[in-house]
Amino acid sequence: MDALEAGFADPVGDAQIAFRALLDAMARPGRVATFAAPAKAPPGFGVAAAAIALALADIDTPVWLGASCAPAGDWVRFHCGARIVADPGASRFAFAGVADGPALADLDAGSDEYPDRSSTLVLEVPHLAATGPIALRGPGIEAAHTATIAGLPPEFWMQRAMLHEIFPRGIDIVFVAGASALALPRTTRVEV
Repeated sequence: MDALEAGFADPVGDAQIAFRALLDAMARPGRVATFAAPAKAPPGFGVAAAAIALALADIDTPVWLGASCAPAGDWVRFHCGARIVADPGASRFAFAGVADGPALADLDAGSDEYPDRSSTLVLEVPHLAATGPIALRGPGIEAAHTATIAGLPPEFWMQRAMLHEIFPRGIDIVFVAGASALALPRTTRVEV
């Protein structure tokens, strides 16, 4: 194993800060959260993806990595204790880039009894902004909120729209770009 990038400098405090930032992003879809730690992300991850992995993945969390994120595999195993799985449908967290992300139908959408046991997709995109052409509506949004999530193909939004038919099952998505993250919970309706 080559030398690994460091994780959080303060494992407990930094994990709490990252968890809170992600929780705020999930509660306020379309708002951009910024992560400061870890100071340097491993190859394959941006700072936000690394912070999310460090805060949420552990020995009981199967993680799937797309080809662009695969270089971070040893880092995830070492710092999180998580096992890397070959099937995105067997993951609780899937990390990928736009070009190598799984089809949303290939992820675990949970069950009718346990919709919370679904996969969360952490998808690296080229750019995020809290204003733009995408309209978001639903819980955590007073009327409507707009956002820019760059680089997504049109079929992504069609796949996501099809998931509304199986609600409350579904996939929560966190878009990341470097140190920024924007959450799209399954409860949020999107107009592109």
